[in-house]
Amino acid sequence: MTEQTHTALELDDIQRGVLSPRPTPYAATYILFRIDDRAQGRDLMRRVSEVVTAATDSMSPLGETWVSVALTGHGLRALGVPQESLDTFAWEFRQGMAARANALGDTGESGPANWEPPLGTPDVHVVLVALAPDGTQLEAAVDHARPAFRHLPGVVPIWRQDCYALPTETEPFGYRDGISHPAVEGSGIAGSNPLEAPLKAGEFVLGYRDELGGVQTPQPEVLGRNGTYVAFRKLHQRVAVFRRYVKDNSTGPEDEELLAAKIMGRWRSGAPLALSPLRDDPVLGADPRRNNRFLYERDDPAGFTTPPGCHIRRANPRDAAVAGAPRLHRMIRRGTVYGPPLPEGVLEDDGADRGLMFTFIGAHLGRQFEFVQSQWMNDGVFVGAEDAKDPIVGSADGAGDFTIPRRPVRRRLHSLPRFVVTRGGEYCFMPGLSALRWLGDLKD
Repeated sequence: MTEQTHTALELDDIQRGVLSPRPTPYAATYILFRIDDRAQGRDLMRRVSEVVTAATDSMSPLGETWVSVALTGHGLRALGVPQESLDTFAWEFRQGMAARANALGDTGESGPANWEPPLGTPDVHVVLVALAPDGTQLEAAVDHARPAFRHLPGVVPIWRQDCYALPTETEPFGYRDGISHPAVEGSGIAGSNPLEAPLKAGEFVLGYRDELGGVQTPQPEVLGRNGTYVAFRKLHQRVAVFRRYVKDNSTGPEDEELLAAKIMGRWRSGAPLALSPLRDDPVLGADPRRNNRFLYERDDPAGFTTPPGCHIRRANPRDAAVAGAPRLHRMIRRGTVYGPPLPEGVLEDDGADRGLMFTFIGAHLGRQFEFVQSQWMNDGVFVGAEDAKDPIVGSADGAGDFTIPRRPVRRRLHSLPRFVVTRGGEYCFMPGLSALRWLGDLKD
């Protein structure tokens, strides 16, 4: 197929979970399935093609609620997808997340040997994600999808993780989350930073031209086109450890909040240091028209306002001339809280499992998700910090440093502990609706 530069996205064939912003607040659930019977697995694909919401559906029958379905490499094999087709998928996807652990920094206590079963095992075949404005509507969405699995004993549910997003939109460490997202050409959905030009559709949806002019499409085209790759990770957050570390390295409450902002690159309200460098501005933080409207290179190249090694600057260097073009490593990122919040002010761990279900969406697992994880989160060369890791999500070992540029003398934090531990995850392929039907019609 000849692809024109500005071809409109076929939104009626793309799952809504790929591009649509999530409501606020919302509840979500991840349900994993194992396919024990190939014929029933194919029947499942036919059924879910009638349940999954397309990107054109701004409102589903259940309101601001939708269901998405993705498959692992093991899942495609379980359905009987021919090997010559599997060989056209990204090699990172074919290997699976557990096999890529060293490259991702998932070592030691974050290593696959310590992951929560069945994450990272060949048993995970299908991932169903349901999302709704609240828990009641979420269960209605699951009930709406349940007929797709009814009377299919060869499709076995093996894991479920319920999640939620607070009205404050904060994650367990207390920062407003989900602020930055790119505009995608042809989607009709605006990005959060008006200073960032929309990215080519092929950066996020397979079968379209990307920023380099290439088109990535697993074969046959009916299977690959309008799909995308998804990485989801269960990330346990050590909230008490984080709170104690910030408190112990501060001179008082005001310095504690400033230090937390320098580590993240934003105040807890979501106000960026780039726009409010001296104090928090909750009104700015809550304003989606302003809280992401900034660049770095023009106004703060040395990082005296927003440290080069802070979390948000590492995750998205914006206009900085680092490691090639940052646009080639841009990704859609979603995070949803799980577990009970640690009460405000508590500095001791209560033993509860809490954290974030992280989701990456993009057409290039290697140069998007894996590059950011290995080169920007777990290495500091690109910001001139040698092997320094991201202070929030880096695979710290207790010996790392974090530098805050400051005149006349820089400030340096020492002995960074690991604040986030990987509990597991999977690489998935989220097919278009036509592809789901194609999978359902496979024959031996």
